[in-house]
Amino acid sequence: MRKILYSIIAICFLLGTLASSVEAAQNWRQIYTRIEEMVQMGVNQYKSGDLAAAKKTINNSYYGIYEKDGLEKAIRTTISSKNANITEAQYSKLKKAIREDLGVAQVESESKELLGLMQKDLATLEGKGATGGRWASFWPAFLILLREGVEAILMLVAIVAYLSKSGNKKHLSTVYNAATAAIVASFATAYVFSELMDKFAAGASQELVEGVTALVAVVVLLSVSIWMSGKAKAAAWKNYIDSMMQESLTTGRAKALAMAAFLAVYREGAEVILFYQALFNGSSSDTEMIWFGFGVGCISLVIIYGVVRFGLLKIPLRPFFIITSALMFLLAVTFTGSGVSELQEAGVIGQTFFETSWFPDIDWLGLYPTWETCGSQIILLILGAGLLFRRQLKERRETA
Repeated sequence: MRKILYSIIAICFLLGTLASSVEAAQNWRQIYTRIEEMVQMGVNQYKSGDLAAAKKTINNSYYGIYEKDGLEKAIRTTISSKNANITEAQYSKLKKAIREDLGVAQVESESKELLGLMQKDLATLEGKGATGGRWASFWPAFLILLREGVEAILMLVAIVAYLSKSGNKKHLSTVYNAATAAIVASFATAYVFSELMDKFAAGASQELVEGVTALVAVVVLLSVSIWMSGKAKAAAWKNYIDSMMQESLTTGRAKALAMAAFLAVYREGAEVILFYQALFNGSSSDTEMIWFGFGVGCISLVIIYGVVRFGLLKIPLRPFFIITSALMFLLAVTFTGSGVSELQEAGVIGQTFFETSWFPDIDWLGLYPTWETCGSQIILLILGAGLLFRRQLKERRETA
């Protein structure tokens, strides 16, 4: 617990450095105006026949302004994830129209649709700011930290509870150190992306890193989930305890758990820091409300961590392993969907949207209305079901 508190203090210090160095503030209307100008520039470049320049300009409007200056995160946290994802999908349609040279009429139509979506969201943001006053700065700061932090906390809680339950508390420091290292790495990554955004299109690189990190985490989560599920049976647990009497948790297994903790925190960390940077840049007089939102978010996460951790420790062994194994598998499914989605935003994987408006769009489950994201999650679910069936079949043969 002390390691986590020290990490929060470090975050406060680093964010304070960030807040003290922000430039002149921009409001959402100014950010939208810059996006509109750049999108129109891209359309004009397409009209002149320079497709490469047009595509680059549209990409810069997305990564260099829409994401970097915080408008995307503001829409996602203040309005809804669905609105943000619809806008991202429209960006993809515009880039596709340019890339496949579908004609001036199509490119203009897609650009107008994109700007129209942003205008509607902008009106909603301004309306919330007008009615909420200074609280309009509080809510994004609080909600983004809470939303991104809960996933990392669930992972840490499951690992910490397992180590405590199995008599391997000596490895807790390794896990906490990994989480702390992930926070430092998040700041370093966010700094690199922020400084090099304009020169090297780091926005796309950010999506690529987040996507790859999520998919690596899936592999770690899946292996740990399978391993834990094997300890749910009383006989398997007894055999494991007997072996623990002679030999502690292997170094390799401890490193795997530490890596899972690192990836869970790192995956969310850089994104949160970049959002706070944009939030500070966009608020000249309400920075104290941003700090208030950050503080309330940190307190909420500490409370959630404590409640869930000590709640898990009181669960009997068999349900404990079933719950933690299921939790890690659920996180693996979530990371699969969000990882593929990040790679889609980076342009590594294509986007094939469902021809329906009713399909849910749920960020915290990694559920998005594309065949690629849902297909990858279905494959993982089938793989998990197959492994579970295989394990049960093996246990039946051993008891027969």
